[in-house]
Amino acid sequence: MNELVFFLNNVVISGLVIGSIYALGAVGITLIFSILRFAHFAHADMMTLGAFYAFFLTAMFPAVGPAIGLPTAFIMLPIAMALTAVTAIYLDKGFYRPLRKHNVKPIVIVMASLGVTLMLQGLIRMFMGTSARNMYIDDRKDIFRIDLPFELASRPLVITDPQILLFIVLIVSVISLHLFLTRTRLGKAMRAMSDNPDLASVSGINTDTVVKVTWVIAGCLAAAAGTMLSLDVTLKPDLSFHLLLPIFAAAIVGGVGHPYGALVGGFVIGFAETLSVFNWSILLRPFRDYLWFDLPSSLAIVPTEFKITVPFFILLAILVWRPTGLFKGKVL
Repeated sequence: MNELVFFLNNVVISGLVIGSIYALGAVGITLIFSILRFAHFAHADMMTLGAFYAFFLTAMFPAVGPAIGLPTAFIMLPIAMALTAVTAIYLDKGFYRPLRKHNVKPIVIVMASLGVTLMLQGLIRMFMGTSARNMYIDDRKDIFRIDLPFELASRPLVITDPQILLFIVLIVSVISLHLFLTRTRLGKAMRAMSDNPDLASVSGINTDTVVKVTWVIAGCLAAAAGTMLSLDVTLKPDLSFHLLLPIFAAAIVGGVGHPYGALVGGFVIGFAETLSVFNWSILLRPFRDYLWFDLPSSLAIVPTEFKITVPFFILLAILVWRPTGLFKGKVL
């Protein structure tokens, strides 16, 4: 039973956490692609930038969180989301919209997003350096240990405060996005523009407003994902390097242009990573007397340092087996 609890802590809970981060990032990727028709490679850097916005606000008002009983960075998250959304709008205004007005090919805008990526990475390193930062200043991360009602289980389930808040943020975000896309007039306009931009424009839909709302949603989700990940682990300037491939893989696995598919793709990539680096010998220890081979001390599919390769292999497999993704690349 202790081995099973170890599996729940290191695979199930960890998979849910990292899958939630990837899902929030992948939804922003697929929204931008479905509306603007290009892959936004700077999205992972927007996640990092949103986390640093939250860090700056936490450093300015460190006592807010302890007074309320929540992490200060989480209290400051709505402001960080708003700042990231404004930044995303001005990035579009300064770099992407002039290219769209000149009717350039999508690959040109993709290359421009690579330039924006390098620019944001340089700015982050210039102002914040290269060292890791702790999101907790006057408060600390709470760890909850839940004892299971099993006599043979001496290990508790372990879950942290930011992980619980992350699940709440994901649920609220998914429900809000679903209601927005299906119940509001602006959400239906986004779906129409995603389906046929030219027809949406001649039908009287304000495409500029739709584009701005798309960047607002993508920026808010990026800031939420980056901040919640930094709360759970640590804030690093190179956070985008570890997030870019997984969130793109999640968007493609779920079906590019399909926001609900991006959610599923995020959890597929998240659980694939945790399952691949899990030490399966621990789970097999109760059965070692019945195995026909000597159980090694470490039995993982890939070493932890090569975890970043897992989304790449899944991405290749999906492109070969089902190029349209699990949800056939439907639009909004």
